[in-house]
Amino acid sequence: MRFVLWTTVLVGLISAWSPTMAQEGGRLRSIQVQGTQRIEVETVKSYMAIAEGDAYDPDRINRSLKALFNTGLFSDVTIRRDGDQLIVRVVENPIINRIAYEGNKRIKDEQLQTEAQLKPRTVYTRTKVQADVKRILELYRRNGRFAATVEPKIIQLEQNRVDLVYEISEGQPTYVRRIAFVGNRRYDEDRLREILQTKEERWYRFLTSDDTYDPDRVTYDRELLRRFYLKRGFADFRVTSAIAELTPNREGFFITYTIEEGERYKFGKSTIKAGLKDLKVEELQPLVVSQEGDWYNADEVENIVQKLTDAVGTKGYAFVDIRPQVNRNRDTKIIDVTYDIQEGPRVFVERIDITGNVRTLDKVIRREFRLVEGDAFNTAKLRRSRQRLKDLNFFEKAEVTNVPSDTAPDRTVIKVDVQEKSTGELTFGVGWSTQSGPMIQASLRERNLLGRGQDLRLSAGVGTKSTSIDLSFTEPYFLDRDIGAGFDLFANNTKLTTESNYQASSIGGDVRIAYQLSEPLSQNWSYVLKQDTVKGITTTSPYILEQLGSRMTSMVGTGLTYDKRDSKADPTEGYILRGLVEGAGLGGDVHFLRGTINAGQYYTLADQVILGLTARGGYIYGLNERVRITDRYMVGGDTLRGFATGGISPRDKNTGDAIGGVWMATASSQVKFPIGLPEEFGVLGEAFTDMGAIGPTDVTNPSDINQSSTPRASVGIGASWKSPMGPVSLDLGFPVLKQGFDKTELVKFNFGTKF
Repeated sequence: MRFVLWTTVLVGLISAWSPTMAQEGGRLRSIQVQGTQRIEVETVKSYMAIAEGDAYDPDRINRSLKALFNTGLFSDVTIRRDGDQLIVRVVENPIINRIAYEGNKRIKDEQLQTEAQLKPRTVYTRTKVQADVKRILELYRRNGRFAATVEPKIIQLEQNRVDLVYEISEGQPTYVRRIAFVGNRRYDEDRLREILQTKEERWYRFLTSDDTYDPDRVTYDRELLRRFYLKRGFADFRVTSAIAELTPNREGFFITYTIEEGERYKFGKSTIKAGLKDLKVEELQPLVVSQEGDWYNADEVENIVQKLTDAVGTKGYAFVDIRPQVNRNRDTKIIDVTYDIQEGPRVFVERIDITGNVRTLDKVIRREFRLVEGDAFNTAKLRRSRQRLKDLNFFEKAEVTNVPSDTAPDRTVIKVDVQEKSTGELTFGVGWSTQSGPMIQASLRERNLLGRGQDLRLSAGVGTKSTSIDLSFTEPYFLDRDIGAGFDLFANNTKLTTESNYQASSIGGDVRIAYQLSEPLSQNWSYVLKQDTVKGITTTSPYILEQLGSRMTSMVGTGLTYDKRDSKADPTEGYILRGLVEGAGLGGDVHFLRGTINAGQYYTLADQVILGLTARGGYIYGLNERVRITDRYMVGGDTLRGFATGGISPRDKNTGDAIGGVWMATASSQVKFPIGLPEEFGVLGEAFTDMGAIGPTDVTNPSDINQSSTPRASVGIGASWKSPMGPVSLDLGFPVLKQGFDKTELVKFNFGTKF
């Protein structure tokens, strides 16, 4: 009886204790997932930190809850226990069906779509929407609209889908009302404002956003100020503050830069200190081009560091660290620079990661790099790679940085982040010039064809004096080598009735290749096959009548170019030498040899005052035949201002028609300078002196020809304007050396427009 009683009590205690034990411990027999629509049950379980058969653990349940929320797939998650079952109930975030933008006029949908991270057919989350709202607002702030607001709205659809609509109120632009400087003594405020990319609000800046406030642009302007002063010897210069204040009506900004110019220094002694074995300093000294007594220039010091790095690298030293040690003497205002060459850390390139390129192929970016995976890391080559990438002009942004590798301390990862821009161009143009008369032009060009970096251009022009059509294609890396190759097909017709009373037409094409022999030195080869026709003759000159008809030219040419200019478009420093040799006669009807040489030297005389010295010469020699008039030289017009096109060429005494010469030489010195207008107007004045001479023509009776090889010269003034509608130039040339039969031209005007 006692045994039965104790057994009954024990069974009751066990029965009462078992649910409690099951809730606090035990193993999970199954996990039930409820509420899924698109997501597989096993996918939900894979994110959890607990599985079927595991012991119940509140900590692991909590971690599972956080992991499911962190996936961004669910708007709500609950986990509860039912005996030995775990029930997970989820509410899935909807899928975005469509994203729309309303109210945006200043910024197009395409630009907003690029900025936003959420895309159609991705999972909607409030966090991501708010992040995109911030990105859109930041985009408007960069465009000077600080009053912009963005309100996201969702439209519920069936099957747990939503349309996401961003309602945008752009507000009014926030202009920069005034830019002021504190602490400037050497340069006045007007000069410093010209340096900045940010501009003060003016009525004529309606085509630019530079007069709207952008904090990123202000940061960039601080760097522009620093470079400006350091380039001119102010080694102690610094910007202590750049403060932007809203105007009382909150419609504009006042920006104040507080600067410390410091003293101006000159270069003292520049020496090289080498800590590398067997490295001969005397071989590197010629690369140090700074002259004692010149104003200190931080850009020049940086260029010397790059030249030394490249030179030491070519001598077999892969790991070098060159640091310019600047020793200021504040009493004498002299800076001595010692270029300390030491062995750098042994770091190799592990990989190059490229992001942001949607259309441009990876290989188009990689081939611009002077470094590849496995190379010894070189800072100078990285800088050069960054510049080459920017020079492609395919990207709005091209950032190149390097970070330590996660796998090894002697490895570095190069990160490339680009933002593509449109590389297609469709232009229409109208214009007028004293040489060509009125004209209409159209051009279709794609500089990054199919994302391969290829350049394809089709252009056509129609005018009263000339018509032309041209198709051009260039592959910059032919056969994946650093060789540019391409072809041209062309057809043109020119009326030379003013100069020589005939018309000339040409139809044909060429193939060409070009490659770099070194950084500044390049070589090119070309083959031209064309048919030239002289027609429409309205003169009695026998020297033009004998040219009537068509001739086929088959010509091979090669040229060398040595370019040390700081800019190919608007050089301010440096020089260029170019030589070209051509030979016709490998087939065809025309046989000649022709040589041409061009040279240019550019100097910065003062701020925005540029001196350009240019020269050109050419000689053509007929091989057992007279040179055709279409191949002879004509000097005047653009090549010798103050004289008409072909104005100093040999002429028929009876008709006055220009018939050209077999050699020519021209030289020009020109100074461009500002004339007091704002820099963004793009208006520059110029003063020039042109000289030229042309050789005699190869005719049977030279006594019938007016010709002279004596130099002609002219002086003049002019102005050029980079207008929003295209380039405009006006030159007034006054001949000071001329012959009686020369034809002069006082005014030379060129106007072109694109719309």
